[in-house]
Amino acid sequence: MKFSQSATVPAGREPLWQLLMDIPRVATCLPGVEGVEQLDGETYQGTLKVRVGPIALSLQGKIVLEEKDQAAWRAALRAEAEDRRVAGAMRGKSTMELKELSAGETELTVETDVNILGKIGEFGQPIIRKKADQMLTKFIDNIKKELAAN
Repeated sequence: MKFSQSATVPAGREPLWQLLMDIPRVATCLPGVEGVEQLDGETYQGTLKVRVGPIALSLQGKIVLEEKDQAAWRAALRAEAEDRRVAGAMRGKSTMELKELSAGETELTVETDVNILGKIGEFGQPIIRKKADQMLTKFIDNIKKELAAN
């Protein structure tokens, strides 16, 4: 399943990039994330608790930052997580690009290609897409608050 989402963030490209590359810090902006820790240079592990339809998930997994190209304002990460209790899992890759609109405004575009396995995948694309859109909206709101606080 592929998603393409974008949002305008009221911040310069450089401070937004610095926040997005601080994985443990930016993870706190994503609704449902509970604890992210760094395993090595580009690998992190954590838990995401989220409700999709009637199922409450506790996805535990790893995120690997595969690309970090500040010159192109582009980054990519790969994520793998599973919920053993519900017998569901997800594997995906996301790319992110920052486009400067003005000195104080940046467009953030996120492209995601994810495979959803097990019971979670039974809900179908419309429900999962709606949940992803809701999470991105809240994520952007939280990023705005985080940037405003610093």
